[in-house]
Amino acid sequence: MSSSQSFSVRFFSHWAIFSYRYAVWIILLILALTTFSTLYTAENLGVHTDTTDMLSEEVPFRANHIRYIQSFPQHEDTLLLALNAPTPEQVHEAAKAFTAFLNNDHPHFSGIYYLAGEPFLEKNGLFFKDLDELTRISDYLAAAQPLIARIAESPTLYTFSAVLTDAAEELRKGRKLDLESVFSAVSATLDARIAGQSRALSWQALLGGEAQKSTYQELIIAKPKLDYSQIFAAEEPIAAIRSEAEKMGFAPDAIKNLRITGEVALAHDELNSAMHGAQDAGLLALVLVAVVLLLAFRSAGAIVTVMIALILGLLLTAAFATVAVGHLNLISIAFAVLYIGLGVDYAIHFLLRLEELRDPEQSFSEALNHTGGDMGQSLLACAITTAIGFYAFMPTTYRGVAELGLISGTGMLISFLITMTLIPALQRIFPVKTRKLPDSAQSINHVLDLPRHSRKLVYFLTVAAIAASILALPKIRFDYNLLNLNNPRAESVQTFQELLGSTEDSPWHINILVNDSEEIEPIVKRVSVLPEVKSVISMLDLVPQQQEEKSLLIEEMAMILGPVSFSPTAFLIADHYTVAEQRGALDRLRIALERLVGEQPEHAVANSARKLQASLANLLLHLEKFSNASDGGDTKARMLRALNDDLLSLLPGSIQRLQLALSAQPFGEDALPVSIKELWQGSDGVYRIAVYPQENINDNDALRRFVRAVQEIAPSATGIPVISLEAGEAVVDAFIHAFTLALLGVVVALWIMLRSIASTALVLIPLLLSALFTCAGTVLLDLPFNFANIIALPLLLGIGIDSSLHMVHRSRSGVVYESLLHTSTARAIFYSALTTLVGFGSLVFSMHQGTSSMGLLLTIGLLITIVCVLIILPVLLQSADKQQGNPA
Repeated sequence: MSSSQSFSVRFFSHWAIFSYRYAVWIILLILALTTFSTLYTAENLGVHTDTTDMLSEEVPFRANHIRYIQSFPQHEDTLLLALNAPTPEQVHEAAKAFTAFLNNDHPHFSGIYYLAGEPFLEKNGLFFKDLDELTRISDYLAAAQPLIARIAESPTLYTFSAVLTDAAEELRKGRKLDLESVFSAVSATLDARIAGQSRALSWQALLGGEAQKSTYQELIIAKPKLDYSQIFAAEEPIAAIRSEAEKMGFAPDAIKNLRITGEVALAHDELNSAMHGAQDAGLLALVLVAVVLLLAFRSAGAIVTVMIALILGLLLTAAFATVAVGHLNLISIAFAVLYIGLGVDYAIHFLLRLEELRDPEQSFSEALNHTGGDMGQSLLACAITTAIGFYAFMPTTYRGVAELGLISGTGMLISFLITMTLIPALQRIFPVKTRKLPDSAQSINHVLDLPRHSRKLVYFLTVAAIAASILALPKIRFDYNLLNLNNPRAESVQTFQELLGSTEDSPWHINILVNDSEEIEPIVKRVSVLPEVKSVISMLDLVPQQQEEKSLLIEEMAMILGPVSFSPTAFLIADHYTVAEQRGALDRLRIALERLVGEQPEHAVANSARKLQASLANLLLHLEKFSNASDGGDTKARMLRALNDDLLSLLPGSIQRLQLALSAQPFGEDALPVSIKELWQGSDGVYRIAVYPQENINDNDALRRFVRAVQEIAPSATGIPVISLEAGEAVVDAFIHAFTLALLGVVVALWIMLRSIASTALVLIPLLLSALFTCAGTVLLDLPFNFANIIALPLLLGIGIDSSLHMVHRSRSGVVYESLLHTSTARAIFYSALTTLVGFGSLVFSMHQGTSSMGLLLTIGLLITIVCVLIILPVLLQSADKQQGNPA
């Protein structure tokens, strides 16, 4: 043994004995330090949720995004409110009412953008339609005008039925009237009322010549005031929205509902799922680790010792994170579970080695002395190499992982210090006792010994696995979609994915910035022809084309509609008609439709007329059921009154909005209100061009095609699609560079500590094989890398180094292959791997999909690492022994 090795053995031996002799003071000092650190952490540790900020601002796409936010700050940190209702009238009125509430809630919101409710657009909206659409609306309005005029005089179910009866008769006589959408919409309204539900008739849809959809949606953009003194900075604004929504009758299962999404809501839900996931996984990991420790030691004292060391080390690592970084991010927040998985290993190795050396015929101090000298070197080497693996990620542009690397790397060093200092001290209270090797250990030894008898098979399978893995490497994927990191059951995620599916107004679009308005048109023309682009919107679209021609059509529609008005008491007329009169009007309509369908079964409106006839027959039968009831008359009256409201209550508002739109006059850019212009022209004079995708870019391939096509024309384009793709590629590059740097650092550290190229190679071979097989496993299991689980590679690097180093270090002490697998070292590797496995495996159950996928990948990788270290490495060591002339 060299003098340096002798010195290190003596140093670590004295360290362990010193801690044992002064146990009380050591324990009190560590407890005091931990208590102070915990209090400091609780007061000062924050959580940072912005995934974009996990990358350096020096990266080009980050610089482009920062420039965009500086020009259009109203687009940063926003909530997107999706309101749904059965008709466009209802959703519009609900959105206007909710916008009024948001505008008055100054403590929680600083800006509200509801474009569909802008007075300017409500008045001039028809100018933004094309000529063909305006012509179609004009034709439908001409057909519906007599119907509207008669109903306006007497807005009742009786009059409405009579008008439709006359229309059916006109159709039967050969007059051309396009009433298919009217008949279908009325039929759907009647069916809903028979079922005890309300489905109002949309006059806006009818007058526009559109079939009424089952639901309509409008979006409100709200800029909340975030309170960063709280972990959940948006908690109060979101709570205010939900409270008001409940007061206004919005509910998830109601006909009107309001859902919250947008970047702030997504970040809020992601933090919530990540924190709860880490908390639940941490508790589960502690329980499972305790179970594994029970199997390993069968001693309550040993289990308590390891758990105390684990918890104190975890708290001290959290304190370091508070001092060094000041916050956790959505990736580094997983350090607790990772520490539980890795930090317990050192204690297991130390205690199992102490148990192996414990002899009743010698003093405890002597066994502790030998354990400290032997394990100190091995554990220090593991701590340094693992820390190097983590620290190698600090220089990368990926701040999220760089911070995790700093915290976890230092955590490994803290774990080493705790193991060498606290565990010997705790032996005063919970001393390790000698015990007969349990049957479980004998079984483990038997299993571990099997590869020795099948060396050729192990070599063959290893070579085959290497070849298959190399072929699979080109198929490795990276998931750029940030949504896939979040809880898929969260309202914000489900709503956002729904919006992405509708490319009409996708919240994920690309923004192009230009400094001069003259640059807008050339770029718009070039981008618009791309097959990946559905539409392009810019300042130019705020002043519609062909306004003179459209103005003539609008004036014509105004003349067609005429001066329609409703008195405030108009709907009270409905009560003047008896149940019998209203029922008679409905029956006459049914008969008229029956005649129409019977005489002209191939008529263009025959199908819709047949449906309405069936609905009327069902309604009349339904009314007849109440005839024998004591309050049958009142029940019928209430039902007919409700039906009256379903059919006609939205008509006055629809006519009023239409009349406002028909009063519009041609306008220029000067007439645009500031609230609209500021969305497209920044205060610094920069103009924004919004590019919307043709495909649903929730798909990674569609995302790449869309971004790359637009970047060919505008390299400085920004937006979530660009950020997602560029961030993903930056992360992959950062990991390749960092992994290379980590590997070089580990190689140098191993060579310095082992002073042997052969031993260094033996440590590295299982590590490289496990990395290769793990990458291939992601292809086999269709488990792509993402922004969270990619950190599995450095973690597996650290785990692989530790396990390989322990095996090689023990074999260098003169233990031959057969004995090596029967030592405490092999058992410690097995149980350490098992504790790490349950620690990482607990992450799989996290609601946060990024954390869950990280846990799954770590579990797979760790199983592969165990195979490489406990099966392939021992066979390599046996071969090395034979080449050196040692007995097999």
